[in-house]
Amino acid sequence: MKAADLLHFIDKIDTYKRFGRVKKAVGLTIESQGPESSIGDICYIHAGFKNQKKIPAEVVGFREENILLMPYTSVNDISPGSLVEATLKPLEIRVGTGLIGKVIDFQGNPLDGSALPNGLTPVLTNAMPPNPMERQPISEAIEVGVRSIDSLLTVGKGQRVGIFAGSGVGKSTLLGMIARNTSADLNIIALIGERGREVLEFIERDLGPDGLARSIVVVATSDQPALMRIKAAITATTIAEYFRNQGLDVMMMMDSVTRFAMAQREIGLAAGEPPTTKGYTPSVFAMLPQLLERTGTNAYGSITAFYTVLVDGDDMNEPIADAVRGILDGHFVLDRNLANKGQYPAVNVLKSVSRLMNSIVPEEHLRAAQKLRELLSTYINAEDLINIGAYKKGSSAKIDQAIRLYPGIISFLKQGVDEKISLQESVDKLFSIVGKGE
Repeated sequence: MKAADLLHFIDKIDTYKRFGRVKKAVGLTIESQGPESSIGDICYIHAGFKNQKKIPAEVVGFREENILLMPYTSVNDISPGSLVEATLKPLEIRVGTGLIGKVIDFQGNPLDGSALPNGLTPVLTNAMPPNPMERQPISEAIEVGVRSIDSLLTVGKGQRVGIFAGSGVGKSTLLGMIARNTSADLNIIALIGERGREVLEFIERDLGPDGLARSIVVVATSDQPALMRIKAAITATTIAEYFRNQGLDVMMMMDSVTRFAMAQREIGLAAGEPPTTKGYTPSVFAMLPQLLERTGTNAYGSITAFYTVLVDGDDMNEPIADAVRGILDGHFVLDRNLANKGQYPAVNVLKSVSRLMNSIVPEEHLRAAQKLRELLSTYINAEDLINIGAYKKGSSAKIDQAIRLYPGIISFLKQGVDEKISLQESVDKLFSIVGKGE
């Protein structure tokens, strides 16, 4: 760097520190008179009389001349008059290959207390989605390793899919299967609002050592402040973007986008937003596309994303489910009735859609998938008649064929948790059941 350029750079450095003072604390928010900051900036609240500590907080709004802050951690030590120091920049994390195999928090710090490895790159988390003109068309399938998905709901590299399920239907197990079996280069897994007990269970039981060795897990449990849950989702997306820009095919999984929306509802209500549909604030429906559109393809690589959506009472049309379904490139429905029958993974292929399957699989594969769907639908529509003995064999050639092939179809849709099956093996098995759809 030339001397003139160096002097110009030094002249641009802001050597001032800007401070304000806490005036009020109401619920989740801290109201401060100053410092000058923008929404999304990080501030540090100097709290505690005996042991002075700095509590990170984010600017979430304004009230008249004051700024509204939401701390990332406990507010117990904050008192009237506490100093508020501005940083004038949003949250920054450090990312690199050294994070692979680690479980981290929203700031990128390992949860086991170990030090961050060397060689990580600082990255701001407030990125924008890729320019639509720079997104590469999705033309290639990615192997998920789940037979019912690879064969009947084929997913493309860079596709974004919602997994819609009630509680206890097997979505965590399905995510673990995908993480272990996928052909993607790397997994980024965000556990948002999970019970603390379930985090270690997911890592040890569902993900396993092999899955963790090629994954980065970002965790924010249900007991942590709403802002930490929001930031964990954004941090996971930022990490996935970093590796996508390195040219990798990344598999991202978030469990769940519903808890992300609920955390944003808490923040919105605390900041004074009016509640709208089922109590969700307008900012929830503004933030969902901002987060979900950041995944997908760009000029360098791809992020294939699975977002779980918790549906209250298995209602697939509740506000968050409806909004997410309109943003993503497909939705897989986990059916409680199938789970009760012992069919795992409990993917209801008749209610599920992969919007890109038609453009990424060969014609014979598509015809075979449609044929199996048709047979399954035919059997289900006639199931009551069959079960009570009212159907007479020979009345319908379609129903006869569906009855004959139904046991093989159900066996095909079932898969053991530790059963690893390639995409080609899934398609070959599909052909063996229904032919090539001629």
